Amino acid sequence: MSNPTFDADGITLEQVREYVWEIPQEGDMRAPARVLASEALLEEIKEDKTLEQIKNTTHLPGITNYAICMPDGHQGYGFPVGGVGALDAENGCISPGAVGYDINCGVRMMRTNLTYDELQGREEELVDSLFANIPSGLGGGGIVEAGVDTVDEILERGVDWALENGHAVEEDLLHCEDEGMREGADADKVSQKAKDRGKNQIGSLGSGNHFLEVQRVTDVFDDDVGDAYGLEEDQIVVLIHCGSRGLGHQTCNDYLRKIEQQHQGLLNQLPDKELAAAPAGSQLAEDYYAAMNAAINFAWVNRQLIMHRTRQVFERVFDRSWEEMDMHLLYDVAHNIAKKETHTVDGEQRELYVHRKGATRAFPAGHPEVPKAYRDVGQPVIIPGSMGAGSYVLRGGENSMDLTFGSTAHGAGRLMSRTQAKNEFWGGDVQQQLEEQDQIYVKAQSGATVAEEAPGVYKDVDEVVRVSDALGIGDKVARTFPVCNIKG
Repeated sequence: MSNPTFDADGITLEQVREYVWEIPQEGDMRAPARVLASEALLEEIKEDKTLEQIKNTTHLPGITNYAICMPDGHQGYGFPVGGVGALDAENGCISPGAVGYDINCGVRMMRTNLTYDELQGREEELVDSLFANIPSGLGGGGIVEAGVDTVDEILERGVDWALENGHAVEEDLLHCEDEGMREGADADKVSQKAKDRGKNQIGSLGSGNHFLEVQRVTDVFDDDVGDAYGLEEDQIVVLIHCGSRGLGHQTCNDYLRKIEQQHQGLLNQLPDKELAAAPAGSQLAEDYYAAMNAAINFAWVNRQLIMHRTRQVFERVFDRSWEEMDMHLLYDVAHNIAKKETHTVDGEQRELYVHRKGATRAFPAGHPEVPKAYRDVGQPVIIPGSMGAGSYVLRGGENSMDLTFGSTAHGAGRLMSRTQAKNEFWGGDVQQQLEEQDQIYVKAQSGATVAEEAPGVYKDVDEVVRVSDALGIGDKVARTFPVCNIKG
């Protein structure tokens, strides 16, 4: 008896097992492609070019096992958002488009010992103070104005620079992926134009889907892991979502143009030039990897400075020290990143460039790269929802290494473009509705930004997380719900 199939505009997916669908290898594909989704999510995923893009990804040299699309997948630049591709680090390639323009766009969650009752009545004061003190929006303006030497230090040292300069405590580093510093970063491989774009944006949210959100924990699904993460119901937490700003965007653009010029032969083999890649071992592959690692460090410092400023705002609003409020980093995870990792493939250890674009690392309990504080339970994974929906904290699932190279989804995933969202929603109406119906206080630089991020723009985060949990790649630990939100 043949497996169930799902047809979408000329692409047929065969069901391998529950929630796992495969586009079989054919023609010039170097591997199959897999989509991890329920049928309800597949119906949404097929509405744009996501399936075509994940199929195209299988043409990249060195693709290992299969290209993977997460439950929150949607169309991106060449490589779909929600995509994971593990490319052989010796015989494969590295692709800036498979990382994304906003290098190390990611999220960090800070817990507190405040309860929702303690915050109620202060929402407007808190959202106004956060908005006034944390730079957001397009263009310049950051918490730190930096010269060239400082930018170079940030690019190469990451959060260690923030610690030395009074913007972090030691524990912040211990609870960040890679302890807030990617080794192999080289500031010299980042262009002066990129540095100039980034130097006055250090400690800023930017615009688009980036935000700072004060949330309350509504549900804890796993008490033991919740205890290990320091989470309990009715607790206030803070979620910060942003990336490497103009510096990361420029770095991606710089290397895409260089690859198009220097590796035209490889580019001609690919079905989409947006997948432009540098062959592993080439000078350009090494240079991009060093520049990308530097941009990753920049993004971690960006989120660290915003978190530090948030602590100061809470101190003023609640008239207590941040230590008294127990405002400690739970974890920081990167979304747009390619990392050299060692994985077991066909019984052998292989070094791979694991590209996670709009996907989150989700290493299970016992993995040596999980911070010591969480190694017994697994790496924290943070899945933000839309402004009107809950977010989730997961832990790396025991099946993640076998199914997804240690990865899971990164958010709800968009259903409609920003242009379509602005045509369908009015920012002021969305703001008013969120406050009146859900007691969510939103403050933004423009109504257009609110419209672009309206709850109806996104997939159902509950369904995305349900699939992740069912597959055992990211297990549900807790759910949170927005209280205050600021954005660009």
